Amino acid sequence: MQEKVLLILPCYNEEAALPGLLTELGNTRFPVNYQVDVVVVNDCSKDGTAQVAKNCKAQLIDLPMNLGIGGAVQTGIQYAYRNNYHYAIQLDGDGQHPPHQVPVLLAAQKQHNADVVIGSRFLGNGDGFQSSFIRRLGIRYFHWLNRIFTGNRIFDSTSGFRLLNQKAIALAAANYPDEYPEPESLILFAKAGCTIVEVSVKMRERQGGASSIGKTASVYYSLKVSLSMFFTFIRHSNF
Repeated sequence: MQEKVLLILPCYNEEAALPGLLTELGNTRFPVNYQVDVVVVNDCSKDGTAQVAKNCKAQLIDLPMNLGIGGAVQTGIQYAYRNNYHYAIQLDGDGQHPPHQVPVLLAAQKQHNADVVIGSRFLGNGDGFQSSFIRRLGIRYFHWLNRIFTGNRIFDSTSGFRLLNQKAIALAAANYPDEYPEPESLILFAKAGCTIVEVSVKMRERQGGASSIGKTASVYYSLKVSLSMFFTFIRHSNF
């Protein structure tokens, strides 16, 4: 019996990168014991992202208003929950996460019986794309902050390339951070008793378009996420 996997592509103004990513996904051979489906969550883009998805005949959830990355990802997770998928895997719509690396996450889940698998740029030999020096400093900062709050050693806590099993899907469908959710969500998963593992993957530069996080926004992002992580850590949870 095949297990159902949903690949969630949250997109905001990704008309440049999305065609290549969807073509690559269509040409990728996934393990035969998985049924792999793809959904594009268009977060009210101002460009032709939605039309690209339609032209490529991809399953599309076209949000009527901009929810931010957390809301877009949660929308895809809720779709996975309602349709009884065994696993949900987030891939950024900018093409940073190569489809051929998806089996790496699936294999790690089976090996460790993990609830959450994080694809990391910073394990292994580090021969993939590593992002800018400033971004790496921020990622290292969130690594230590996450370690303080959860005790987990996750070196790439900002990675958006991650797998959730049905336990984590149910949790995230009901409660998920709204803005830049990756570091904060790890605290939610840890507090719920989820097993979180990190596995080395190769990433690459975005395949088109521009990042929505500039240098000034990066400072705001770090401060906001730090506060959000703290309040998530101290907040009472009914898990």
